[in-house]
Amino acid sequence: MWTFTSDVGEYAAVAEPFLLGDPVGNTVPLTILANLRAGMPAKDPYFGWWTVDGEVLGAVFRTPPHPVGLTGMPVEAVAPLLEALGVVHAVVGLLRLAEEIIRLRGTPDRVVSERLYRLGPLAVPDVPGHGRQAVPADFPLLVSWYQAFGDEVMLGQGEDVAERVAQRLAARELFVWEAGGAPVSLAALSPAAGGVCRVGPVYTPPSCRRNGYGAAVTAFASQVGLAERCEQVVLFTDLDNPTSNAIYQAIGYQPVSDYAHITYGGPRSTVRRS
Repeated sequence: MWTFTSDVGEYAAVAEPFLLGDPVGNTVPLTILANLRAGMPAKDPYFGWWTVDGEVLGAVFRTPPHPVGLTGMPVEAVAPLLEALGVVHAVVGLLRLAEEIIRLRGTPDRVVSERLYRLGPLAVPDVPGHGRQAVPADFPLLVSWYQAFGDEVMLGQGEDVAERVAQRLAARELFVWEAGGAPVSLAALSPAAGGVCRVGPVYTPPSCRRNGYGAAVTAFASQVGLAERCEQVVLFTDLDNPTSNAIYQAIGYQPVSDYAHITYGGPRSTVRRS
């Protein structure tokens, strides 16, 4: 049975123990829950949980303009979820759940295939330059890079980029790799939730690519996370980008599970991986 609420406290009381049972797989909903508790604004959010004999076995969440997010759940929970939600334009979740949605609703307009990785032993790459915490003077550059990243992955922004960068800068979540006296790459690190931090986005401007800077700044942010903030570090990749997948595996990230972001018409949404 699905139960829905717009009350974050009610959702947390019921669903958080379930989410903490798999803090790696539930890195996104746990981070969103932590951000909402910290005062992150959300217009018309909703949350739900799937119970069988009183036991929570799945959850769903939406903080517009981001898509409906699915946690792990039994496949048989998908059909009643779609029936309860009605028209849904965008969903992101484990591949097996996305495949069930496609079976029920037909071919989507767009599918973005993703993979969740967890960091094993970190192999720090030998790349010229050094990593550092981003500072207020970096703000204009970081805003332009965030915007460029959103345009490049073509999932839409759906939020005020400058406001988001300002929030993350103030929370010490942004890092840059500096080479030749200038920033050349960016990585963000989510706050710990369930003992897990998540890297993303990672962006290197085209003029600075093919120098290892993306790998270097990812490794640096990962080191900071493990040393100061969390027990495990994870990240998501676009499976259509074999270069990034190879880079992350080379520095120690190991595959966990596959996901899909599926879109059926309507306004384009953006996956919250930050």
